[in-house]
Amino acid sequence: MSFEFFISRRYLKSKRKQAFISLITVLSIAGVTIGVMALIVVIAVMAGFESDMKTRILGVESHVVLMRYGGGFTDHQKIVKQIEKTEGVGSATPFIYTQIMIRSSSGLSGAVLRGVEPQTVGRVIKILDKTVLDQISRIHQNNTEKNRLHIIPGVILGKELSKNLGVTTGDVVYLISPRGMISPVGHMPAMKRFRVVGLFESGIYDYDGSLAYIHIQEAQNMLHMKDSVTGIEIQVKDIYKARKVADKIIGDLGFPYWAKDWTQMNQTLFSALKLEKVVMFIILTLIILVAAFNIVGTLIMVVMEKTKDIAILKAMGATNRHIRRIFVFKGLVIGLVGTVLGEVLGYTLCSVLKHYKFIELPSDIYYITTLPVQIESFDTVLIAVAAMIICYLATLYPAHQASRLNPVEALRYG
Repeated sequence: MSFEFFISRRYLKSKRKQAFISLITVLSIAGVTIGVMALIVVIAVMAGFESDMKTRILGVESHVVLMRYGGGFTDHQKIVKQIEKTEGVGSATPFIYTQIMIRSSSGLSGAVLRGVEPQTVGRVIKILDKTVLDQISRIHQNNTEKNRLHIIPGVILGKELSKNLGVTTGDVVYLISPRGMISPVGHMPAMKRFRVVGLFESGIYDYDGSLAYIHIQEAQNMLHMKDSVTGIEIQVKDIYKARKVADKIIGDLGFPYWAKDWTQMNQTLFSALKLEKVVMFIILTLIILVAAFNIVGTLIMVVMEKTKDIAILKAMGATNRHIRRIFVFKGLVIGLVGTVLGEVLGYTLCSVLKHYKFIELPSDIYYITTLPVQIESFDTVLIAVAAMIICYLATLYPAHQASRLNPVEALRYG
């Protein structure tokens, strides 16, 4: 053990002539502890919120969407097979996307219609129930048999959309598309009856209040698209490599195809969440900064109290560098104790929030009912490093002042 650290430790342990200095030391440790704990809890909650949002969005949207300049394409089956051979791709499914109106006996609402392939869409879109998809496929198959049973085809609606229309499972709705036909009286919108065979709930109102799913061939017939599709949705094995996979697919297919991954499709949302996280980190770091001022005050008072000790050490051969180290070590010990306590309390509080979920959020305002918590190692290490850097900077001025003491004058007037 170096003598600088030994003396620093003795200064921390020794009883003060003025109890006020010891109180400030305790308050400094407490300030760092509270700051670190608050940072860990808030950043963990924001990380949990971001993770929960990401999970819900990727339950409705695919990881990568492939489309073609100039509209839809008809050779989608060949392209799907080619995409599924690409490294990193899990599965792919074609889709049709358009805006429609949905009319029921008690309401009318705009919606986004998605024509999907029931056999493959479940591997890409996770919120759709397999039993309901099988039902849509079975109804369509019965309608395409030679005897043509003319069963009303099925549609899956978002829960909020069904509430707006006043319908539930088993009710009949009319899907109205502006892509109709030209008649002697002018342009007539396409309109077809569908039976609600299921409802889905993603937890995000924008999706639950606007999306409707039908069989892809029913969408093609209704929109007069023949065998054409709007695009292909792709599920990748690693969501954080989605952009790399998308670039690889475009590199293989070439122009006129283009692709977007989930981060590009939701860039505004995730950029806002990231900015909010950074802002909260900066704001809550001010708590640690306030505690750092306490460390400055503590060290200045200790320097004033230990003037004779510093003079004696210098008379014995201690250099200015040795004196600076004594007070830097003392301040760093205060910061280290506060940081460790803050990390422990922060982890403990996050674990309690995660397992017991005693903080409930109103379901009519938020899409989540409990506070989401996700502790990330990188965030906790960054918080600890930031706290220690602030504490280190707080020690520099008092340590510098201590090293400048003249031992002769300190002994004469001390």
